[in-house]
Amino acid sequence: MRIFEQLESEVRGYVRSFPVMFDTAKGSLLYDEQGNEYIDFFAGAGTLNYGHNNPIISKALLKYIERDGIMHGLDKATVAKRTFLQKFYDTILSPRNLEYKVQFTGPTGTNAVETALKLARMIKRRSNVIAFTNGYHGLTMGSLAVTGNTFYRDESYGIRNNSAFMPFDGYFGPDVDTIEYFRRFLEDASSGVDLPAAVILETVQAEGGINVASNEWLQQLERLCREFDILLIIDDIQVGNGRTGTFFSFERAGITPDMVTLSKSIGGGLPLALLLMRPELDQWQPGEHTGTFRGNNLAFVAAAESLAYWDNDDLAEAVKYKGEIMETELNSIAEKYPELNAKVRGVGMIWGLELPRNGFSSEVSKKAFENGVVIELAGAEDQVVKFLPSLTIDEKMLRQGLAIIDQSIGDLLAHKREMRTGDTQGSTQGGAQDNETLVRFKSA
Repeated sequence: MRIFEQLESEVRGYVRSFPVMFDTAKGSLLYDEQGNEYIDFFAGAGTLNYGHNNPIISKALLKYIERDGIMHGLDKATVAKRTFLQKFYDTILSPRNLEYKVQFTGPTGTNAVETALKLARMIKRRSNVIAFTNGYHGLTMGSLAVTGNTFYRDESYGIRNNSAFMPFDGYFGPDVDTIEYFRRFLEDASSGVDLPAAVILETVQAEGGINVASNEWLQQLERLCREFDILLIIDDIQVGNGRTGTFFSFERAGITPDMVTLSKSIGGGLPLALLLMRPELDQWQPGEHTGTFRGNNLAFVAAAESLAYWDNDDLAEAVKYKGEIMETELNSIAEKYPELNAKVRGVGMIWGLELPRNGFSSEVSKKAFENGVVIELAGAEDQVVKFLPSLTIDEKMLRQGLAIIDQSIGDLLAHKREMRTGDTQGSTQGGAQDNETLVRFKSA
């Protein structure tokens, strides 16, 4: 690992959490250079909903490369883009009666968010945008302004400009109606919150700790936006593409956002981001918002193939079935270890196990990795173990991975009990021992 320490920036993160040299991957399994196997409950932070090296996607990519298909085309017309757009319309938009124009932005999610914010401000001629507590929308300047976690924010960036935060559903507990709270700020001309051009949110806050907005809350928010002429932007970058059980995460609430940002799994594992907007909002002049990599033709090929999973309801039903397994098993883990005061939250195949004990979630992730599961954390204090397996993971492997998490928690708690017992015995018998001996004992 020396070359990474020598040359790569200190900003690198996941290599520290999972310090092995990964080499190959297939489906829901990762392999390191030594051939050790790891079950992937991370899925590229939601990029690999269809698994690593999905054979359907890989076959199409190889065929496209072998025939010298266009690799880089800016926003020129290409066969690959045409195929994707037609497939996206036929399989996703038309069956849902959604009328959206599609704008291809830069290759990552934050590019789509920046585009949505810029367009909303241009259309409404207002600069303020409302985001929500614990929201995460990316780390470029505009996206960072609507991201809540203070770990990413610094006053020197100037990121507080043109944004304000409101409490997400359940932020104050079940008895506080945060939509009415929001309404009061909009109604009061002295609230200090300017009428926003847009509201942006995730229906399930993934990085924020797996906070799930209720259907009723989302419906009330949509009505509030319509009442005050505010554009509603849904960030479906991580929890869209089928993660919640429907292709769009907002389908369960029956709402229709003005704009939707998509990235991560929309590209079938390759870089692709796009903005969906109601046709009347497409007010750009040609070339007014551009970017060198706004059209990734390889990703168009992969995306068109991955959308075949939505030709019928099979994947949606599988997500529902496996999501119920995850919910049941995680609740069982929470009940099995009552001393942790664990909480389980989620929907579809995104779940969180919140472990309030300081630093314990990080220990669980580390122990799970030692036992063969790659899993990341979420929440402002990394207090939530975040379960994000590929949607195509088979049931046996899913259950195996959950069992490893259970085992890892049990092993950690047993070790802590042994340490406490050892400390107690040491203090009882330590009258005749000097301080140096006690220090050696505790260190061991």
